[in-house]
This record gives sequence, C-alpha cells and structure tokens, in this order.
Amino acid sequence: MDDIIIARAIHLLSILFWIGGVAFVTLGLMPPIRGSTAPDDRLAAFHRIEGRFAPQARIWVLLAGASGFWMIHRAQMWDRFTYPQFWWMHAMVALWAIFFAMLFLIEPFFLHRRMQDSPDPERDFRRMERMHRILLLIAVVTVLGAAAGSHGLF
Repeated sequence: MDDIIIARAIHLLSILFWIGGVAFVTLGLMPPIRGSTAPDDRLAAFHRIEGRFAPQARIWVLLAGASGFWMIHRAQMWDRFTYPQFWWMHAMVALWAIFFAMLFLIEPFFLHRRMQDSPDPERDFRRMERMHRILLLIAVVTVLGAAAGSHGLF
C-alpha cells in the first residue's frame, strides 16, 4: 500500500503544477500580453514565454497520468468507470487525454508550424486565449469533482 500513498502524493503534486500552470498562463500571462502588446505581436510574445513552460507541463502531465493509472490499477478501481457517480474519474482521464494530445501531438507537430506562418496572429491569439479559458474551466470542474468525489460526496 505504500506505493499507492507515494503515487497519490506524486499525483497531487503533478496536478498542482500542471493545472496551476494552466491557471497562471490563462489568468496571469495572457491578459498582460493582451493589454501591453500590439495585436500582431501578441502571439509571438506568448510563444517566447510559453516555450519555457511546455517542457515542464509535459513532465507534470506524464507524472499525473502515470500515477493516476497506477492508483487505478493497484487499487483495482477499473469498475468505477462503469458507474455514473464516478463521473469525475471519466473527467480526469478525458482532461489528461486532451492535454496529452495537445502537448505531445498537436502543438509540436501541427500547431506551432501553423502559428509560425499565421496570416492573422491576432485572431490566433484570441482563439488560443479562449481555448485556455475553456480548458481551465474544465480543469477546475474536474479538480473540484475529483476532490469531492474521492471523499464520498457523489
């Protein structure tokens, strides 16, 4: 059982840094860029700063996934995915899958290239800001649901 305790600690730490990073980028980085940078330069300004966070985000997302799946496996909780009251577990896996796809597939292979040659960087920055807000909202609902659900609220 010590491995589950360690996995839970790693899971919580990785979620803290992963979702905290999303919150920082969405609420602390994008608004100042929008307010202080010319519209055509916002996307480039964002990428200059965000590029330093992406490797960290990849590590935290990998650790969150590995520790989460380890806990499910070791505690034999696979059957929880068949019950609607454990919706928050579905939400955790879905949120993880979205971020995994974004960080490891979509951004490096498609998005960065597309945005580099963007005909309308202002529009792309607005879209990216909107997507970050949506993902942060989904993450907040998921974290609240997981915290409440794992302690028996649902």
